Amino acid sequence: MPITRIAVGNPGEASQPDALRAAMAEFFSMIIFVFAGEGSGMAFSKLTDNGSTTPAGLIAASLAHAFALFVAVSVGANISGGHVNPAVTFGAFIGGNITLLRGILYWIAQLLGSVVACLLLKFATGGLETSAFALSSGVSSWNAVVFEIVMTFGLVYTVYATAVDPKKGNVGIVAPIAIGFIVGANILAGGAFDGASMNPAVSFGPAVVSWTWTNHWVYWVGPLVGAAVAAIVYDNIFIGPNAHEPLSTNDF
Repeated sequence: MPITRIAVGNPGEASQPDALRAAMAEFFSMIIFVFAGEGSGMAFSKLTDNGSTTPAGLIAASLAHAFALFVAVSVGANISGGHVNPAVTFGAFIGGNITLLRGILYWIAQLLGSVVACLLLKFATGGLETSAFALSSGVSSWNAVVFEIVMTFGLVYTVYATAVDPKKGNVGIVAPIAIGFIVGANILAGGAFDGASMNPAVSFGPAVVSWTWTNHWVYWVGPLVGAAVAAIVYDNIFIGPNAHEPLSTNDF
């Protein structure tokens, strides 16, 4: 079980230069991702004079998030592993690929990056609202939790298959593309129902700036559960207990 490899980490780990550089990389990658992703939604609202969402708008959001995540993961991959998502970091922790203390450092950087991106968007657009994630009519909170679990499972499963698995070989080269594609595809599937977050930080920034917390817990519980299930399933079935090297301060 990967859970047996969970490690807290050394108390001084959070102050080590490589850990601080990794957190900084996560911070800037999150700004890149959220600015483009949230900004695409704000641009759609401006172009349609706050009109209702259309299929074209959903496709635009899917493409914006897929392209931005591809870049955000790529630019952070050699420094922090390019998590750009607290759920991915949690999945890495459950699989024994990152320590708890380093994971917390990543979470702080990711959440701050999302908030800063939304503040920049609000300022740059002259005060337009950074809309928080919300459930569509007829979608219950538990419907949305299931959506977020399944979509985040797909995302973290893809991360494990293309970036974590020691047998990944050359497929690791396309990891950022695959990760961006699965997020874009999931937005096409779930965007009309709950916004398709799959990322607690992406939900957190707009919620803070707009101060809207209705059903916000959905966008934490669903992604974290989905990430944990994906880590346990992939690690146990496809990686196996003997394929891991001892955990170090460096994550995947």
